[in-house]
Amino acid sequence: MTTPRILIVAGSDSGGGAGIQADIKTATMLGCHAMTAITAITAQNTLGVDAVHAVPTDMVMAQIDAVVRDIGVDAIKIGMIGSARTAHALADRLRDLPGIPVVFDPVMIATSGARLADEATVAAFERLMAVATVATPNLPELKALGGADAVQGHGCALLEKGGHGEGEVVIDRLHQRKPGTAPLVEWSAPRVDGMATHGTGCTLSTAIACELAKEWTLAEAIGRARSFVRIAMLGADELGRGAGPMAQQGVRLDLNQSRWSPMLNQVTVPANDVPVSEHFYRLLGLKPIVRSSRRYARFETEGGATFSIEMTEERKVPAVYFEVGDLDVIVHYLRGQGVSFAQEPIDRPWGWREARLFDPAGNEVCLYQAGEMRRFPPWRIADA
Repeated sequence: MTTPRILIVAGSDSGGGAGIQADIKTATMLGCHAMTAITAITAQNTLGVDAVHAVPTDMVMAQIDAVVRDIGVDAIKIGMIGSARTAHALADRLRDLPGIPVVFDPVMIATSGARLADEATVAAFERLMAVATVATPNLPELKALGGADAVQGHGCALLEKGGHGEGEVVIDRLHQRKPGTAPLVEWSAPRVDGMATHGTGCTLSTAIACELAKEWTLAEAIGRARSFVRIAMLGADELGRGAGPMAQQGVRLDLNQSRWSPMLNQVTVPANDVPVSEHFYRLLGLKPIVRSSRRYARFETEGGATFSIEMTEERKVPAVYFEVGDLDVIVHYLRGQGVSFAQEPIDRPWGWREARLFDPAGNEVCLYQAGEMRRFPPWRIADA
């Protein structure tokens, strides 16, 4: 698999939380090559935006032409535009790139509340929606664009993000009109507490573009991108005095690059005395993140891999865990190759879906999908 090439058309955030900076971090952690066309330079931090300087349209187009002409592009993400003139020029240019997925995040207002698009620019968004694969507005932006029917009337799919809604559960909805696709797909998850909310929209839209470049379906790409965003929020430190940046750099072993690439990120070994073993591994520098009575404990290592100790009658040998992009597809393929499974795919109470088998030497192997439940389950130790 060659490295997916992502063209990001967006503004720069001097605080590093959103914009091009968040986009590059996201694309890099998802195994993609990020190329940029910077539309605006902003002076901002976690408290607000101090100044905005729009890059001339000709320079924005020159950046796009330079990278497309030489490197090529597999998917495009559009964020902050900078001006109505740039929006119109970009729409014209994208018509010369048919068949390439385009994710349009109609940035209007920063997390801090600063306005990043004037009325003329917002009006020009209509032309960008007409060439986009999907638009990803938050609820205030969706209202400004005229609602769901107005957005879909331009021919693109709509991801209606619920982060600005009320309640403890966030619901995102994908509206599609493409034949053969579900007209409505919903995701719901508990709201992530904390101040690391700057750049969530930028990160999500770039992650969707990355996953589309890897040939996941739109619904699959959004589901995976949502997982990336949530883990980046859950793992963030509190930087700055306002809405702080996420931790894209910490999402290293949480999301597979493809359906087929197994990722070794968890090992479980037997223990005779869990508290004694826990003390030993703490001395080695491992961070305890889960403790279940006196029979199980899980640790996090530098880089994001996890390591567990377990004292049960069944746990006689170590088990290695390979997280896969699509467990059921992998199991179906392996079964067709004559591989037998000791345990068929099953959903576990702790939020993992897993299947178990043994290698020719008798070592236990677990293929699974866990997402945020591996490092950030609701019962994660509070001070971890």
